[in-house]
Amino acid sequence: MRLYGPVVYGFARKRGLGDADAADLMQEVLRSVARNAETMEYDSKHGTFRGWLFTVTRDKICNFLSAQKNRPRRTGDSRFPITPVPDREAEPDSDWDIEYQRQLAAKAMDRVKHVFRSSIWQAFWKTAVDDRPAQDVGLELKMTPGAVYVAKCRVLTRLREEVQRLRAEAEAW
Repeated sequence: MRLYGPVVYGFARKRGLGDADAADLMQEVLRSVARNAETMEYDSKHGTFRGWLFTVTRDKICNFLSAQKNRPRRTGDSRFPITPVPDREAEPDSDWDIEYQRQLAAKAMDRVKHVFRSSIWQAFWKTAVDDRPAQDVGLELKMTPGAVYVAKCRVLTRLREEVQRLRAEAEAW
């Protein structure tokens, strides 16, 4: 739920659902997972859990948007743009994958942040996330540019390991 809930929610928002509708859809998808979890038998030959979840999410979004299409709306109301109903046969797309990667990265960062001293984490964050030059970050944190690069490398290495661990956990489910 902590990993895939935000993925489903973010994907629904990118497909044009409002905040409340995306949250409702996320709950409905997670309810489907919970309802079917006991009877599911994982077989990697039939695809990944994430692929199955994409299909469930896509179908629920299609159903929601189809139902919305049949409801009358005032014409010219720009607050409610008409969103085309996605193709039910579509494969997972970049929005789905990007949202999944974002959630993996956020969860990995949350798990490893406490492992590093504050200055090491800040050196990583300011160079890798904020995209600031190591020279500037080093001056700010009273570190040499070389130390900033080493800090960034150490954190990135640990994050990659954590992302691999999270992927393995998610696929083992």
